[in-house]
Amino acid sequence: MDKNKYLGGQRLRRQFRVRKRIRGSAERPRLCVFRSHRNLACQIIDDTSGKTLVSVGTKDKDVRANVRYGGNKAAAQAIGKLLAEKAIAAGIKQVAFDRGHYKYHGRVAALADAAREAGLSL
Repeated sequence: MDKNKYLGGQRLRRQFRVRKRIRGSAERPRLCVFRSHRNLACQIIDDTSGKTLVSVGTKDKDVRANVRYGGNKAAAQAIGKLLAEKAIAAGIKQVAFDRGHYKYHGRVAALADAAREAGLSL
């Protein structure tokens, strides 16, 4: 069997296992994280209406000014802080954290901790 096909199947299975327990609602939307080698992005999604309420990523122009490289913990902390500020400005105080198929470790954990410190309840 092709190794990449096998690993992709495992990744999808992990993602389904995590997401089957998490649903975003209007009062507690879902905070979804995407991580690549060079960048990091996250969205706050209301699953009942299917709309993205707030989104932040390292490719955004306002973030690019402060963050030189998007693939490290410092960038993750900046993204978490900015996301929490935007969410609180939009009236969102509680979210359900959706790590996807990524481990709660490193950049993903740094993003979550920075969002908590900025006032968002995960």
